[in-house]
Amino acid sequence: MPISEAKPALLVLADGTTYRGWSFGATGTAIGEVVFNTGMTGYQEVLTDPSYRGQIIIFTYPELGNTGVNPEDEESPQPHAKGVVARNICHRPSNWRSRDTLSNYLNQHNLPGIYGIDTRALTRKIRSAGAMNGGISTEIQNAEQLLRQVQAAPGMMGLNLVREVTTQSVYEWSDPTDSIWEFRPAGDFSHAETLTVVAIDFGLKRNQLRRLASYGCRVVVVPANISPEEISQYNPDGIFLSNGPGDPATVSEGIETTKELLKQGKPTFGICMGHQIMGLSLGGESFKLKFGHRGLNQPAGLQQKVEITSQNHGFAIHADSLSADVEITHLNLNDRTVAGLRHKSLPFFSVQYHPEASPGPHDADYLFEQFVKLMRKYQSKPMETP
Repeated sequence: MPISEAKPALLVLADGTTYRGWSFGATGTAIGEVVFNTGMTGYQEVLTDPSYRGQIIIFTYPELGNTGVNPEDEESPQPHAKGVVARNICHRPSNWRSRDTLSNYLNQHNLPGIYGIDTRALTRKIRSAGAMNGGISTEIQNAEQLLRQVQAAPGMMGLNLVREVTTQSVYEWSDPTDSIWEFRPAGDFSHAETLTVVAIDFGLKRNQLRRLASYGCRVVVVPANISPEEISQYNPDGIFLSNGPGDPATVSEGIETTKELLKQGKPTFGICMGHQIMGLSLGGESFKLKFGHRGLNQPAGLQQKVEITSQNHGFAIHADSLSADVEITHLNLNDRTVAGLRHKSLPFFSVQYHPEASPGPHDADYLFEQFVKLMRKYQSKPMETP
């Protein structure tokens, strides 16, 4: 689409900074927390990741839409981001898997975007000033008018968005990673006895379920507000705590449920929001990061071992808030924040990043195998209630 045919769009940050560009996707106005993602690929997985609920995403890669969109790459049934910011847009994708253009996809889901602005300058702004609310509009071209709406919107701190994205009913998942894309587990899990995992959905991604299924698990997905008693009825071999959006400290029902489940001593694995929920359930405290970690090239590790990981979060656990029973297993090696935990004597562990990737590297996929081995160990030797 020539710029001469494009509709003007306006982006205003909460501090009054203004950017003018061109519209793609849906028209209208969207307000949310403005954050940036440094990944060079995987924009469809990012947009459909429920952890981006309530956020406007700046994509730092300079051109978006080259590979189009297709149903297989969705991490949930629809996009959860509030808006998209790009340097340039490709309106004619070239990829054998493409079924439609990114712009059409966003329009179908009523998701506005703005392109033609200096995303490098905007990203540097967010890095220096911190993530803040902003607004994209094709209908409001008066910056002061849009700013008033942006400043009236609630911030991410103190916002519980899990209730907006969690499943409303219990369902089972058994589909593994498609054989075309499978990065094979080291062991043979096909003939082992099936393990039952209850996955608490704080805003999970489909590829977490596929990876669990690839390692031989029957997964029962339950809402975030389910009671520990209801979970126990499924007689799970392990508990999985998924990723999700918003401020983890506000997800009181998830924290209380996890506290009760941990008392049962069953193997428990948390990812991202699930990691934060586990940390809070074990007595830790969370805090909001200045601009968060969002991308697929984040180094994490400890003791001379580094994993390149996919991350997406704006909160973290205070290292000095953890009890002596909890061990830090990974740090984000960019800013030294906590990226992994485990209990020293009980079968609980979690990571701040996404071992299922989608998009991203597969360095940390072994964590699913670690979870399965932990369940098999405690299946044969039940853990005493702590």
